[in-house]
Amino acid sequence: MLSLLFLATTINYVDRSNISIVAPFLSKELGLGPVQMGLLFSAFAWSYAIANLPGGWLVDRFGSRAIYGAAQLGWSLATLGLGVASGFRALFGLRFAVGLAEAPAFPVNNRVVTTWFPQRERGRATATYATGQYIGSAVLSPLLFWMASTQGWRSVFWVTGIAGVVSAVTWMVIYRDPQRSTRANAAELDSITAGGALTEAPTKERVTREQIAALLRERQVWALGAGKFAIMSSLYFLLTWFPTYLVKERGMTALNAGFATSLPYIAATVGVLFGGVWSDWLLKRGADISKARKIPIVSGFLGATSIVLMNYTTDNALALVILTVAFFAQGVSSNSWSIIAEVAPRKLIGVTGGIINFTGHLAGIVTPILIGFIIKATGSFELVLAYVSLAGLAGALSYTVLLGRIHRIEI
Repeated sequence: MLSLLFLATTINYVDRSNISIVAPFLSKELGLGPVQMGLLFSAFAWSYAIANLPGGWLVDRFGSRAIYGAAQLGWSLATLGLGVASGFRALFGLRFAVGLAEAPAFPVNNRVVTTWFPQRERGRATATYATGQYIGSAVLSPLLFWMASTQGWRSVFWVTGIAGVVSAVTWMVIYRDPQRSTRANAAELDSITAGGALTEAPTKERVTREQIAALLRERQVWALGAGKFAIMSSLYFLLTWFPTYLVKERGMTALNAGFATSLPYIAATVGVLFGGVWSDWLLKRGADISKARKIPIVSGFLGATSIVLMNYTTDNALALVILTVAFFAQGVSSNSWSIIAEVAPRKLIGVTGGIINFTGHLAGIVTPILIGFIIKATGSFELVLAYVSLAGLAGALSYTVLLGRIHRIEI
């Protein structure tokens, strides 16, 4: 099941980041300035953040298979539409649609890990699918930059959209929940259930306002939401403005920028895997669940603050070394979904993930627009990198000061 989650997550992030790759070409052809591009970059996050709330509920109500299949098909068709859009309004509307359709993705990922994996394996399982956030872009960025520069920026949307349709069909053909799957026998189900997997996580149960209100009063939910906002602030810089930074601030060619863009994705991929293995290793060595999950994430947040050092060098090679270190650390910090799997109430797995993801992806609205205004006001990215660095510090504080003891919420 992890391979399906990895494939879907990879395409999910390629489809949300492809706009950044075509941005230097698209903005030139359509005459869009930095503020307009900031708004266009944020279009995805407006709908994505808001739709996470009903998206999480839909996952709990109708289950993982149907919702993820529909979501993948929806965002892929919208991505294909971007390939024929000819103006700002059409581009904004279609990016809004991509965000709307992608909203259930991580609540589904979280639910699948919670139902299919025992507690001792959730760090690794979460890390495995989370690498999809980075690895697709790491591998494909040079190719997509080449396509945009030689075949036209529209070709990028066509190729990534078709890949998403293939993933949607694959998911619907193969995926089943544990109790309905022919890929797990009774002994395997008993084993993962004994290890803490919620193999019978309920669906089609009514979620009440009282339950949601009780969930919103939980300190863990707010702490994880704040941490997610911090993580996504740095990630949305990478997903939106980073290629423009390389071309306009660092003076790189489109091809060199394509290869350079792949570096932070590769580093973050390694960081995600390292963080997941580290967390599960601490758990096996006898650390309690709070220490085992928090230590890697907080360490990653602190390491990610190093990105501000790029302001103090004019050497592109050194700047990319700093960037690689910072995004390795960012990858380590991004295993927060392993904590969400530990704290979500049994009947509200999707809703809990949706609320926390909603809070986190508000950064996708704030960060691209704020960066656009900063660039317009200052003409450089120096304050942008300072903002991304401060977000890492804020994330570390949310996990050390706000989160407290990790435990499953009972509602």
